[in-house]
Amino acid sequence: MMPCLLQGARSGHCDLLMKFADLGLSDELLQAVEAAGYTEPTPIQAEAIPTVLMMRDLIGIAQTGTGKTASFVLPMIDVLASGRRRALMPRSLILEPTRELAAQVAENFEKYGKNHDLKMALLIGGVQMGEQVKALNDGVDVLIATPGRLMDLFERGKILLTGCDLLVIDEADRMLDMGFIPDIEFICSKLPETRQTLLFSATMPPPIEKLTKQFLNNPKRIAVSRAASTNENITAFQIPVKAREKRDTLRWLLRNDLVETAIIFSNRKTTVRELNKALQRDGFRSGEIHGDIDQASRNAELQRFKDGEINILVASDVAARGLDIKGVSHVFNFDTPWHPDDYVHRIGRTGRAGAKGRAFTFVAEDDAEAIANVEKLTGAKIPVFGKKDLRVELPKPAEKKAPEKAKADSAAEDEAEEKPRKSSRKRDERPEAEERPGRKQARDDRRETSSRRYHKDDEPVPAGEWNGPKPDFLGVGFS
Repeated sequence: MMPCLLQGARSGHCDLLMKFADLGLSDELLQAVEAAGYTEPTPIQAEAIPTVLMMRDLIGIAQTGTGKTASFVLPMIDVLASGRRRALMPRSLILEPTRELAAQVAENFEKYGKNHDLKMALLIGGVQMGEQVKALNDGVDVLIATPGRLMDLFERGKILLTGCDLLVIDEADRMLDMGFIPDIEFICSKLPETRQTLLFSATMPPPIEKLTKQFLNNPKRIAVSRAASTNENITAFQIPVKAREKRDTLRWLLRNDLVETAIIFSNRKTTVRELNKALQRDGFRSGEIHGDIDQASRNAELQRFKDGEINILVASDVAARGLDIKGVSHVFNFDTPWHPDDYVHRIGRTGRAGAKGRAFTFVAEDDAEAIANVEKLTGAKIPVFGKKDLRVELPKPAEKKAPEKAKADSAAEDEAEEKPRKSSRKRDERPEAEERPGRKQARDDRRETSSRRYHKDDEPVPAGEWNGPKPDFLGVGFS
């Protein structure tokens, strides 16, 4: 029975649907999962949970939004259910690349571990050490940390890792991008040699492969999709655009692509700040998060986004890494990411938990190599956004008239306009012959310009459609 169930989890269909009760979890944990509203595990959960419960090392290759966090949080709760806490010596350690992701893992432990007597501590930067040190002194079962803060406390002698029997390295490829691999190697050297190690990553570049060979013992390798693939629920486009036209293009898409909630990524913190201010001036409900904002302000801004007070979040990669926010309809790469791995993680903020999402990447003149690297990593061409992909109908262009008919219409306009002017002069008792030739010529020139700008045959644009200038990018692939 189990092989069929696991096969169904991999292929996405089977005569018998797997339930969490089939994975070997305790009754207390199943009650917490049911209370959270979940009944069927995702493919990564179906394969990872039994492996962790069997105390095997694990390599999990899973794209974002697949339920990866629960795949190690759930079995860890049962594994740690029996055991004794000791001061300064956490029983398990979870390493996360950013504060936001660490906080979200902590939320998962609180939600699923409510029926278990487990103590958890969160070690992240941007907050005071006092409470964190106090929690460690009391003893913790689960320590969730970013490498920087953990190394800081370790060097101060506030923590011992010799009692840690279970290690989770999450978002390993992002750890590589942020330069944390030397810290991880140092931390692993301080852990017991006999331990269980779980490593999760959306991509598997060579340095991560090397890390797995160095610190994992005969791991089971699980890949719910090929490495570096993108979520099939995400419709992705690239938009060739000049750098100076990015803001106009973004505004057009925000107003015309049925955007409910959106995250806009930029490569630079200064661009994040400037873009957020520009969007707010244009009347959009936007906010920003980046590395220069303290943790409390970042948490507050994220909460505003989750609560719907704002529906657009402008973010840098470091601040937004690992965001798990439901219902994000769009992701915009205002800048093509410098690292191709970041593309996979960025667009993974939409299309989560089975929902559909759209992702747009602005490709400027200097981004040809960057977008080529993204396509090489994902193994798929990113289509250029074109007419068939629009969610609104553009107004039809005005019909061009034959020169003779246009001249006749212009003469008719002149005649119609002269009549009221003549009657006005009659009331003022000023004969037409008194008008100076230069003034008449200037008036005719203005009339001709006005006629060109606002032709009488232009039809009004229906309500709800774009009635401004058409962005240059919409000319791509248009007939």
